[in-house]
Formats: sequence, structure tokens, C-alpha cells
Amino acid sequence: MEKEQEILKKASKIKALILDVDGVMTDGSLVFDENGVEYKTFNAKDGQGIVMLNKSGFVTAIITARQNGTVRHRFNNLGMTKLVEGCKNKIAALKELMTEYNLNYEEIAYMGDDLPDICCLKVVGLPSCPFDAVEEVQSHALFISTKNGGRGAVRELCNLILKATGKYEQATSAIINKN
Repeated sequence: MEKEQEILKKASKIKALILDVDGVMTDGSLVFDENGVEYKTFNAKDGQGIVMLNKSGFVTAIITARQNGTVRHRFNNLGMTKLVEGCKNKIAALKELMTEYNLNYEEIAYMGDDLPDICCLKVVGLPSCPFDAVEEVQSHALFISTKNGGRGAVRELCNLILKATGKYEQATSAIINKN
């Protein structure tokens, strides 16, 4: 119960969600055709969570080591705030993002699943990971989703942030009443 209270307290201060892609926004599979073109599968429910955060005034960003047109398309499709791709130094990218959007560490939720994400998880206010993240990442995450990467983990974190900040009802009713 103490951990749940700590998670809610930290989530209530969040102003930005930063995500890794492979293993977080996707299930981590890398699919290539015979020409080397890479394909990714994204979860629609995760996307809806990101859209709700966007519309509620949160900064939403991707920091990924890979460069992929599919990621750029998904980023644009969701109307996210910032995309950093081909990133070899995630902590430097995090600091640049903080400066650009006037954020401090405690205002950031970061979700990652593998070793290159630990540097960010160590410093942010709400370090998070999917259920199937590697053990080393789980040991640095305060919030561990009940869902796997690419299977609703991002949505679960988005809902947590929206609820903790008191913006969930407004975010969901705007969608429900629109249809």
C-alpha cells in the first residue's frame, strides 16, 4: 500500500511522459522485409492514452536509439510533442528536453524496457517499465505495468498519470461525449 501511495504522489507531479519505442510502444519484435525495410506494430489503446495526455496539456516524447519511418509516422499520427531518434545518449536527450520544455526531473515519467533506459530511469520522478522489461530495468522502476510492452503498458501509465493529476474524467468524457 505504501508503494501505491508513493506512485500516486509522484504521478500527481508529472508534466511529461517520455517513452522508448521497441519493447515499450511495441512488443519488441523487429520485422524486416527482404529489402531491409523495418515494420513495427503499435497498440491502439496505448495510442489513445498518449492522445489523451496530449489533449490534457502534457508533453509527450519519444527517445529512441533507432531511426525508423514507422516511428516518425506513429509520432506524427499521435500528435506527440517531441521525437528524438538515432539517440546514442538518452540522458543527454532527456536533459535537452527538460531545458526545451522547462521541466525538472520530478515532473517526468519515463517508460523503458532495457539497459539503455536505466540512465533515465535513475533520475526521473516516475521511472516506469512494462511487465516484461528486463530484470535490471524492473529494479529501477517504481511503476511496473501489469501489461507487456506494446500490449497496453503505455496506456496503463497514461491512465495512472491522468487519474493522479485529476485530469482523467475530463480526458475520457471529451472522447466519450464526442462520439
